[in-house]
Amino acid sequence: MIEIMDTTLRDGEQTSGVSFASQEKLSIARLLLEELAVDRIEIASARVSEGEFNSVKKVSNWARENGHIHKIEVLGFVDNMNSLNWIKEAGCEVLNLLCKGSENHCIHQLKKTPEQHVADIKHVLLQAKAMNIRVNIYLEDWSNGMRCNEDYVYYMVENLKNESIMRFMLPDTLGVLNPPETYVFCKKMLDKFPTLHFDFHAHNDYDLAVANVFEAVKAGVQGIHVTINGLGERAGNAPLSSVVAVLHDQLKVKTKINEAKINAVSRLVESYAGVRIPANKPVIGDNVFTQVAGIHADGDNKKNLYYNDLLPERFGRERMYALGKTSGKATIQKNLQQLGIELDDETTKLVTQRVIELGDKKQIITLDELPYIVSDVIKNNDDKKVIKIVQYALSLQKETAPQASVKLQINDTIYEQTASGDGQYNAVSKALYKIYHALGKETPELIDYEVVIPPGGKTNAIVQTIITWQFKGKLFKTRGLDSDQTVAAIKATEKMLNIIEA
Repeated sequence: MIEIMDTTLRDGEQTSGVSFASQEKLSIARLLLEELAVDRIEIASARVSEGEFNSVKKVSNWARENGHIHKIEVLGFVDNMNSLNWIKEAGCEVLNLLCKGSENHCIHQLKKTPEQHVADIKHVLLQAKAMNIRVNIYLEDWSNGMRCNEDYVYYMVENLKNESIMRFMLPDTLGVLNPPETYVFCKKMLDKFPTLHFDFHAHNDYDLAVANVFEAVKAGVQGIHVTINGLGERAGNAPLSSVVAVLHDQLKVKTKINEAKINAVSRLVESYAGVRIPANKPVIGDNVFTQVAGIHADGDNKKNLYYNDLLPERFGRERMYALGKTSGKATIQKNLQQLGIELDDETTKLVTQRVIELGDKKQIITLDELPYIVSDVIKNNDDKKVIKIVQYALSLQKETAPQASVKLQINDTIYEQTASGDGQYNAVSKALYKIYHALGKETPELIDYEVVIPPGGKTNAIVQTIITWQFKGKLFKTRGLDSDQTVAAIKATEKMLNIIEA
């Protein structure tokens, strides 16, 4: 069983621009311990600020009331009693003591000999024992320590191994290790000190953090440090989501982590941190369980030929089949199955052709839009749409509110209205809604309005307008494509009107 220590609330908060509010820290701590079931969490650095002290106190009070106080850890320093007093007053019981794991740091940063540094550490350990504070030790810059002078590292551990230290934690502080080095260095530590508990703490500067975790566990380390979404200084830390998948699937080792909660916790931390999860990030990215090529959907229909062990259901997600120009019949069938729609072979073929045509125009087709496409194909004629915006005229003049005149056809009847608005699209919307309100029809609420232009696009580039609506408690999106942003929005609005009419 590999022990997982999450340091999102300490190391992860060192991500540029990330600072968790007190209530956010408490919320994340609860999710990490009670939903994800991590073994331990590191929640702060001692002596940072008054606000940090109050946040730590709030978390420690909750943890004590719920039987988790022994899982709460705080980074502290070899500073006589200062960190210890701070941690004690904050209500915590575990100190992660930052010591120097490389001779260069010891001599040039502390300006002390190894003997002096060990003596200072032992003094802190003695005081911690008297205060009933348990201690883990970080050997800061351990990776460079092993590269430059292994004997210094061994000297430190040899002189501390009989002290009251629960874990020796081996950080690749600057993210410099590669997988072969990680294995060799960790193996040397374990072979030389077989009775000690070692953790490995990876950074991702060379995009090797997860690979280095893999090698550290192969070498025999007992604990791994992670953050949610790989948050952390510079290129970040090893992400919990990828580490857990690798440990469970590639190394066949166990952790206590509840995989089904990973995605939900990752999304919450994403919203609190304000740092977007890349769409292609393994396990938790938007695209990682989305098949695009039609051949993949076909293979999945035939004994799941394109599945691997990373089944989306494990992580509280579901497999999707993207609709676009590479879609095949099998992709369409997968999406139709999800919607509960059954079509004969000929109609499915026609729907596939229409999806491909739209895909060639760079239009992204969503599951919400597929029923509209199906309906359109079955009717086989755009002229048979229930609702059509048959004409509009837009007027824009300096220092005058934009005007819009709109003709709307509902079945065989034409309605016309004019309105002014804060912008051209706003004026069109007001004119349309005037017609709807006069007819006693309900209108949806516009939730989000997004404009997408291809990178490097010129002034005549295709514009995709994506509008999110809410109607009778349900959210859905419509898209319009045109070289004019307002026209694209009008097309998206026409699609919306047909959807709510249906």
